[in-house]
Amino acid sequence: MGVTETIIRTLLSFLILFILMRIMERKEISEMTFFNFASAIAIGSVAGNLAFNDDLRILNGIISLIGWSLLTLLSGRIVMKSKKARKLMNGEPLIIIKNGKIMEKPLRRVNLDIDTLTALLRQENIFSITEVEYAIFETTGKLSVMKKDNKQSVTKGDMNSINPQQKLLPTITGVVSDGVINTNNLEKLNLNTAWLNQQLRQAGIKTISDVLYAEVQPDHTLYIDSKKD
Repeated sequence: MGVTETIIRTLLSFLILFILMRIMERKEISEMTFFNFASAIAIGSVAGNLAFNDDLRILNGIISLIGWSLLTLLSGRIVMKSKKARKLMNGEPLIIIKNGKIMEKPLRRVNLDIDTLTALLRQENIFSITEVEYAIFETTGKLSVMKKDNKQSVTKGDMNSINPQQKLLPTITGVVSDGVINTNNLEKLNLNTAWLNQQLRQAGIKTISDVLYAEVQPDHTLYIDSKKD
């Protein structure tokens, strides 16, 4: 492919892509569903091939670009008109925290682990799950959170081994995640597994595998979220 043909293909690809993007609906990246995002990548890939792949005929590239754009527009219109189609193509929002309790099944459906969930909460300036009444995982991948008016009561235990004046960092307060003890965080808090097991027994938890998440609170109490909610 010569220089002249490359220039022509590049200009043509840019012009067609510009026109198509002006015609198609505008959405911020944060508001795009996974389908919108994948479709945009596909259109950009076809445009790139049209510009630099001499094995792709110009007419075929143009047809492919227009075809992808029309299909994307059509699917967008269908999604707007039909709730069933919207659910099929974009999925649906899932409640992953309800009444201050983590919902395990929805959490697994969206492939979120506890560490990722707490990181998403920190992005919303929430540093403890006990502050959350509801958390909804949107189809855009964003977490919508409704805070509690008043924090729920948490399990209290003998915290004599902790300095009451100690300031707890949010990143080290999680001591159990999905049934696994975080011994590093326990050590940073000057705690041990014996203390943790004692708190769990006081809360009626027989085995660590029954605990989805547990964290030490700023007031030096232990919050426990059981798998058997």
